[in-house]
Amino acid sequence: MVRSLSIFLFILFDGNEREVILFAIFGIIIILFLVLDLGLFHKQAHKISTRSALYQSIFWVTVSTLFGYFIYAYDESGAVGAVEYFSAYLTEYALSVDNIFVILLILKYFQVDETYYHKILFWGILGAIVFRAIFIFVGAYLIHKFHWILYIFGVFLIYSGIRIYFEDDDEKIEPEKNPILKFCRKYLPIAPDDRGGKFFFLENKKLYFTPLFLVIVLIETTDLIFAVDSIPAAFAITQNEFLIYTSNIFAVMGLRAMFFLLSGIIDKFYLLQKGLSIILFFIGAKMLLEIIKDEYPLFVEKYVENPYLSFSIIITILASSIIFSVLVPRKPKELK
Repeated sequence: MVRSLSIFLFILFDGNEREVILFAIFGIIIILFLVLDLGLFHKQAHKISTRSALYQSIFWVTVSTLFGYFIYAYDESGAVGAVEYFSAYLTEYALSVDNIFVILLILKYFQVDETYYHKILFWGILGAIVFRAIFIFVGAYLIHKFHWILYIFGVFLIYSGIRIYFEDDDEKIEPEKNPILKFCRKYLPIAPDDRGGKFFFLENKKLYFTPLFLVIVLIETTDLIFAVDSIPAAFAITQNEFLIYTSNIFAVMGLRAMFFLLSGIIDKFYLLQKGLSIILFFIGAKMLLEIIKDEYPLFVEKYVENPYLSFSIIITILASSIIFSVLVPRKPKELK
């Protein structure tokens, strides 16, 4: 079993033995944390304090940064791979802020008790790890077979950037219009209460699902919608599946702690949405400019394919949108 998995990873990463080792380290970190988190630290449902969320956020940012250093020090891609990893990580981490706001609205809509937030987000993130793996590796396979798909991604990212920039800040959650949720309500026996934080339970030899199960379904489908933006953006930064998946999942793993840390103040970063839209537009344009590589090879190599320039632009846009959100607060009439 272990030998078969090693052979699979070796083929998946094009014979890059160092990436196989780094991916194994990555897998151990993620699995170990998930086991400890569910089996030891949070066996009982309880409300997560701001202090605990801060410590967890620092932990995941630190682990993610150290992993980026390991890529720099040990992977064949070296400094370029590390910069691409951090660019993809920052982009996904920033896009997760929008995700946090939508998740918060979902939880409020269903009037979920705050003591169950951690449990719901745990299983939501576990699902994201699986579904994003499928998205990324299927996407990588299609790109390897049909390189022109990258240009479709580029057009889509530019469209997404423009749409998000002009989008109304007031999010509206309408679960009754979610087709998967409508399917669940129509064909699954849904109990009227959560039975003490359960997702499902047996009663009179019949399986029932609770409203918390519907919350998980809605959060998972919402994450897939966000992944439609974030994963093509990662492919625009690098086509290395290893860098895309590890950066993506480390960002997702930090999402839960960031949720508890920012849920009360997220509205203050009102310019972040504009910053994210500019980043998506920039990444999409960068991807489309690859078309002129044959005619202007020096320009593309120096400005379009330069990972250091891309990283600098991404981090400058993010920092500027956060700083100006704090320095120039929203006017009272613009408050939600």
